[in-house]
Amino acid sequence: MNLSEVTERNVWIFLFGLCLFPFFSAPIALFVGIALSFLGVKPYFFNSSKVTTLLLQASVVLMGFGMNLGVVLQTSQTGFGVTAISVVTTVVVGVALGYMLKVDGKTAMLISCGTAICGGSAIAAVSPVIRAKEGQISFALVVVFVLNALALFLFPVIGRALGLSQETFGFWAAIAIHDTSSVVGAGSAFGEQALQVATTVKLTRALWIIPMSVMLALVYQKDRSVKIKIPWFIALFVIAIVIAYLLPSWDESFMHLSWLGKRGMVLALLLIGNSISVADIRKVGLGAFVMGILLWLLVSAASLLLLR
Repeated sequence: MNLSEVTERNVWIFLFGLCLFPFFSAPIALFVGIALSFLGVKPYFFNSSKVTTLLLQASVVLMGFGMNLGVVLQTSQTGFGVTAISVVTTVVVGVALGYMLKVDGKTAMLISCGTAICGGSAIAAVSPVIRAKEGQISFALVVVFVLNALALFLFPVIGRALGLSQETFGFWAAIAIHDTSSVVGAGSAFGEQALQVATTVKLTRALWIIPMSVMLALVYQKDRSVKIKIPWFIALFVIAIVIAYLLPSWDESFMHLSWLGKRGMVLALLLIGNSISVADIRKVGLGAFVMGILLWLLVSAASLLLLR
């Protein structure tokens, strides 16, 4: 290992350490990750893609130990109808926009599902079902990730400017922001109650991966051997909430686990930002970006009006 490799590894170890401190917030982590990516600084000494996926899922589960079961049940019941309407409407409008802007059909479907459900996770789950090519998948991911980055910075500012309550902002963030990591980041930047509401509604939304994948399998899929990916970590998230409810004497330990989950999410956002490259952005057609932006703006505005 040469000197430059040692220096690079030390830089990443230092950044990983920073993620444990409260001043190194989710938006800052994402910005630093993007900046390092644009400078060509990547953690080549490990597979960041696999680590990010595992880290995201583990962080969500750990955050479940800090959730209040009563709030979760109430939020799930209140948010189910809004979630169902937003998912179906977003996919339909997204496909229509893609057709009008002459975006490749499968790319448009991936962007629509990513916007409607849960960003990169939905794209990863749906892509084998519709037999999307690698280029179509990467295009959709870049569009979603770039808009995620913007949302993480903009939503808390807009929410405060409009005087949104913690609950309303949590619902809005969960519906209008693509990826779970950015929803959690925006929610935590706005407040603790917003974080709980946003996380619960977002994970309820993520369950729509299953019916959406089944529906698309009926439309697209001829080869029934392709398996539909089910987000099992959501079940573990629910189990963590129930355990915390049944063992109140362990509350202090559960708070530590929840804190670890929140800081793990910050680290995940650092790695997600670092996965966005200039080359990938340049490859994405203008039509796909325009479609993604228009769909995102429509969902954001419509959901905010509905919630208010």
